[in-house]
Amino acid sequence: MTFEYADMLGVFITWTTYGTWLPGDARGWRAKRGGIQLPDAALEAECRKKLNFEPVILSVNDRATVEAACREHCEHRNWLLFAVNARTKHVHVVVAAYLKPQTIRDQLKAHCTGQLRRQQKPLICERTWTKGGDCEVLFDEESLSNAIAYTLDAQD
Repeated sequence: MTFEYADMLGVFITWTTYGTWLPGDARGWRAKRGGIQLPDAALEAECRKKLNFEPVILSVNDRATVEAACREHCEHRNWLLFAVNARTKHVHVVVAAYLKPQTIRDQLKAHCTGQLRRQQKPLICERTWTKGGDCEVLFDEESLSNAIAYTLDAQD
């Protein structure tokens, strides 16, 4: 653990379902090392052609399963879950756990996938999530409060 992570109050994590937010997307997008990028319709069309599977859209039941899976995993790991909101095409989580943020994200995604496969009407697909996801480390109360409010109240 680095000093940076020891000082964090939480992490705001977002990940998307497979094929629903491609490079070039009209909403903007993030490059691995280049930060936020502008829309590029040609790039998005090219990436869409390269998809190996159908995009994944979470049903109301799938969303409930994902939220329950996040709560369950946080409780099992003794992590403090501030907020979770599963949408049709993405998931937001605000959590405090003194691990590398990417480790937290990857554990949550893996547990959610397992629970989606085991639910009463299983979500069976080749890939549920895009690789990675966004992890914003929160170092102050205002950032934490804003992330929680965004997760719980700013989703349409």
